[in-house]
Amino acid sequence: MHVQTRAWRAGAVLATALTWVALLAGCTSSGVGDVFGRPAAPDDVIRVSPDDGSRDVHAGGRLRVRVPSGRLESVTVVRSQDGQEFPVLGRLSADETVWKPDDPRLVLAAEYTIDAVALDGDGRRVARHATFTTFVPDRRFVGYLMPENRATVGTGMIVSVQFNRQITNRAAVERAIRVTARPAVEIRPHWFGDKRLDFRPRQYWRPGTRVTVALRLRDVEGAPGAYGLQYKNVSFTVGRSQVSLVDAAAHTMKVRRDGKVVATVPITAGAPRTTTYNGKMVVMERLAVTRMNSRTVGFGGEYDIPDVPHAMRLTESGTFVHGNYWSPDAPGRVNVSHGCVGLKDVKGGGSGTPAGWFFDRSLVGDVIEVVHSDDKKVAPDNGLGGWNMGWDEWKAGSAVW
Repeated sequence: MHVQTRAWRAGAVLATALTWVALLAGCTSSGVGDVFGRPAAPDDVIRVSPDDGSRDVHAGGRLRVRVPSGRLESVTVVRSQDGQEFPVLGRLSADETVWKPDDPRLVLAAEYTIDAVALDGDGRRVARHATFTTFVPDRRFVGYLMPENRATVGTGMIVSVQFNRQITNRAAVERAIRVTARPAVEIRPHWFGDKRLDFRPRQYWRPGTRVTVALRLRDVEGAPGAYGLQYKNVSFTVGRSQVSLVDAAAHTMKVRRDGKVVATVPITAGAPRTTTYNGKMVVMERLAVTRMNSRTVGFGGEYDIPDVPHAMRLTESGTFVHGNYWSPDAPGRVNVSHGCVGLKDVKGGGSGTPAGWFFDRSLVGDVIEVVHSDDKKVAPDNGLGGWNMGWDEWKAGSAVW
């Protein structure tokens, strides 16, 4: 009897031990906690991607915070860059198990800090802190934009972005620049080589249009190892319409304002050996006075005038509309310039002269078209000459459409 009791007790102890082993094994396999109420490790309950401590994460890396079971109570993400901190906005899924950022692309050369609080599958509250850093590029590129922010421009303005590096991934860069208008109008891009991207509508802008250029180039890989730097908006307003027609054979310029001829101004165009380009050109900059030296535009030492008044650039190659005080009898009679369009003026640039009158009434973005000159049509990429291309040809210059 005594032996049987001892045997029974031994069996009971063994059975109890086996039961605890089974319970513990069952709880351990759940990955949530154990029978003593201890929660699982925070990194098991709250999963963060990229992994905590990751380095050199690229812009396309996916930032996610999720829980396999339970729900997220709060997620706070901060981006630290150049000594400043920026909140990263995002939202929870409907079932509160996944948090995603509103902007899926990561910013390069930054540190991200994630603080999350969740309830696990058993209702226990768990907190997790994680960090990762993104890739720091050795090379960056920027786009220099024309026109300037908040400018008022003429109806012929073409949005032009000149890059400081060659762009080989043109489609990605093109997608990162958006040009919109109010009132809305179709706007299309055109690449000139691998360092310049222009935008324009089918026809000249309507007066009063407000145009916004959204540059989203930051961290876009424009060429192998070269990433964009800018993330900003630039806006400008289209003013009144002014289109001037230069007739090189008749030595006149007819100025139209909002469709009506407001003046016919005598001019002198390019001499027979240095003719003026035909075609539509757009005022790129206005200079009250500037120096013009023939050696800077491919000529010899024919001229060096330190104080050319009322100068407005039309091409990169050096075509201007400007005041002319050194050939006072030429405008309206004979073409004597080296390719520019000259208007009568006085030394120092008088406001009452034809050149002064036209300068005061002109904007960057105004169109000046030259006809009847014994020269070729200006190249579309020489200045803002894109209006010399047909709409279908212009659209064909996109890397995306």
